[in-house]
Formats: sequence, C-alpha cells, structure tokens
Amino acid sequence: MKSPLMISVAGVRGIVGDSLTPSVLARFAAAFARELGPGEIVVGRDARPSGPMVYRAVSAGLLAAGRNVVDLGLATTPATQVAVETLEAAGGIILTASHNPREWNALKFLSPPGEFIDAAMGQRVRERFETDRDLWADENDLGGERQETRADAWHIERVLRLGDVDVAAIRRRRFTVAVDGCASVGGVALPKLLEALGASVAKLDCEPNGVFTRELEPLPEHLGALGRIVREEGADFGVAVDPDADRAAFVDERGAPLGEEYSVALGSEVVLARRKGPAVTNLSTSRMMDAVCARAGVPLYRTPVGEAHVVAEMRVREAVVGGEGNGGVIVPAVHYGRDSLVAVALLCQALTTSGLSLRQLADRLPRLSMVKDKAGKPDEPWDRVVERLRRAFRGFEAETADGLRLSLGDDWVHVRPSGTEPIVRVIAESPDEARTRELVLAARQALLGGS
Repeated sequence: MKSPLMISVAGVRGIVGDSLTPSVLARFAAAFARELGPGEIVVGRDARPSGPMVYRAVSAGLLAAGRNVVDLGLATTPATQVAVETLEAAGGIILTASHNPREWNALKFLSPPGEFIDAAMGQRVRERFETDRDLWADENDLGGERQETRADAWHIERVLRLGDVDVAAIRRRRFTVAVDGCASVGGVALPKLLEALGASVAKLDCEPNGVFTRELEPLPEHLGALGRIVREEGADFGVAVDPDADRAAFVDERGAPLGEEYSVALGSEVVLARRKGPAVTNLSTSRMMDAVCARAGVPLYRTPVGEAHVVAEMRVREAVVGGEGNGGVIVPAVHYGRDSLVAVALLCQALTTSGLSLRQLADRLPRLSMVKDKAGKPDEPWDRVVERLRRAFRGFEAETADGLRLSLGDDWVHVRPSGTEPIVRVIAESPDEARTRELVLAARQALLGGS
C-alpha cells in the first residue's frame, strides 16, 4: 500500500520513490512557481541521500514552468530563507524532511520575504497541482539555472550583527563548544558561526554526507554521543541540530541534555533583557515561556503549532522574540524563521553576561516535567475523539485552535493530528513527572476509545 503524501500549509512531504516521486516533485514545484510573481526562485537542500535526485526533479519542474533557479546546493533552512530575502527573489524551496527518517524528503515553500507561505497560498498551490492547471511553459520561455555559494556567509553576518549579541565580549570568553551536526548542513554552518565568535569547536557528525548515526530529532534520548564529547573535551556546552538546522537543543557542561524546550526560553531571556516587547510561541511549548515573559513584564501570545502560524502572529503583535518548543528560536531582527545559529549566539551571550554555567542558567527556570508522545490516528471523525477527550478531562479549560489543548492550573495536555506524519501527537506538562505521565495516559486512553 502506498504511503500517504503529507500536504500541509507550507509544503509537501513523503517517502521517496513511493508517494514522493520525480513527477510529483516536478509538478508541485511547477504549481508553486506558477503562483509566484516575477523573479528567481531559490532552492537549498539538506544532506539526506535523496537530495540530489529531489533537487534535479524540482529544478526541472521550475525550469519547465519558465522560472530561473538559484541553486544554493547544501544549505540550512535559515540560510535559504535569508538568501531569498537578500536576493529579492520571487520565492524559495527548501528540500528537507526535517526530523522525518532518511527515506522521507519534502518541499517547503517560501514567500518573497523568505517566510513559509500562508494557508491561502498553500491551498492555491495544492489546487493547481491536483488539477494540472497551467503548469508548463512553451519551449521559448523555459527558465535557466545558476549557482550561489554565499548563503551561509549572508546568514552568519546577520547573526553577528544582532544587537542582542556582544561579539567582542563573547570572543574574550573563548568558549569550547561541541557540535552534533546530524551529518547534514548544520555541521558546516554552526562551526563557522562559533569560530567567528572565537570558540573552539569539537565536531561530531559534522560531515554533510547524510549518513545519520542517531534519530534525527535532537531529543535528550538521542544525544548520548554528544554528551560524551562534551565531557571528553571539557566543553562549555554542546549543541545538536536536526538535518536542516532550524532547531537547536543544548547539552550542559556535564554532558546532560537540557531538552529542546529550553532553547526558546533561554534565547527569549536574552532578547527581553535588552528589548521589551511581546513574545509569541505555540500551544505545545512549555510554560517556561510564561515565566520568562512574566519576569520581563511582557505579554506572551500562543498560536497553533507551525512556524508559519507563529511568524504571522509575531508580525501582528510586533513581537521581538518567539519560536517553538522543539528548539526553534525566532528573532525578527535576524529574520522571521526558526534558527539554530541564532539560538547558539544567544546562549553564548547569556553565558558571557551572567558568568554562569549552562546548568546554572537552566536551573533558574521553573522545574517542569514535559512528556512528548505519539499515537496512531483513530479511524473515526476527529469530533468524536474530541468528545471523549473532553469527558476524560472534565473541569479542564479547552482550546480548539489546533487539535485540542486542555489546561487546569499548572497541568496541560495538547492532543493534535500531526501535519508532518500520519500520527496524533500527545504533549503534556506539569510540575510533577508522575502527574504528567498520568495526563498522557488519560489522553491515550481517550484516543483509543476509553472514557
């Protein structure tokens, strides 16, 4: 049985050679191109083995739709976003399935400002793809292709110019940092940034060859090797990224993972210490962000999960910082997108300014227990599932902007169908680990039909 093609607001992903074939790739690229205004289209990719084939199919679709292509080659998601903006391109495509296993790949579509396209644009692209409407140009109108090698440099330059980062002071600290590059593009970009900040870098899987040696999400249970490198090298901290390097998770000076939820909280503290303004995160992000914003005296707004939703709200609220609890930090002063390099620079700043260790910085945040789980999608209408969940969590306040989020005091649980995998995500948090696991168990039982 063929696997499903996962079509979301900002793109499409699937299993290469199964649901994601060369014809699907070319047609989706052409459909996207036909919805854009004039100008070049920028394409960057992560290092997974299917990348060269996927790029060729996408490039063929763009050229056949009459568009000129700028090939970045191997490039992080944030560098691709910055390149779209820098080149004043019509849009861009990032070829990465992010945390999905190596057999997956994806097209993520970028608007002219280098941000993920909105739902209306995504729907137009999907309809054009599904109807094969006006995809191809005449022979005289075919596009051309050129290479561009400066994407990392443009991106790093923006990070170093960030007003929240005192580059000279950080250089004087002479950090030692261990980097787990996930055998992809972050293994090139992050060491470049850290060396520009005067740090010594201990590298783990920083060769961008797509030979993944761990699970791709930078979750604590996947970072044992990075912890060993931190201890062996006496590093100040370690950082791990996912294959496209828009997410960062940290390991402390003892080699113990903090958990990716700390990245946006620690980064937001640095920004809000210098600039007061609203912050935005999603409904699944830890309440550590509530504490950070309360201390800074600024409002926090929450959105459905997904970078496009967070960025749209950040623009509306004129937020100075935001992001998602999966390790994605967004600082508009650099660009409107999740960015592991921004997260690392802000952490270096926090360590420099405070004189504390990473563990000491983390210990200043509230001690909360979060569990992230997943389950198969029930084979029934979502409304019925919601009804059971409401019964299982009587007395909890319900939010339905994205799946169902139920909260009571310090306890909350968020149950939502994934936009990137054929699963339901169950995320819960409370001050007590046993209580958090009770919340997850109750949600799973409701999903399965219990009451």
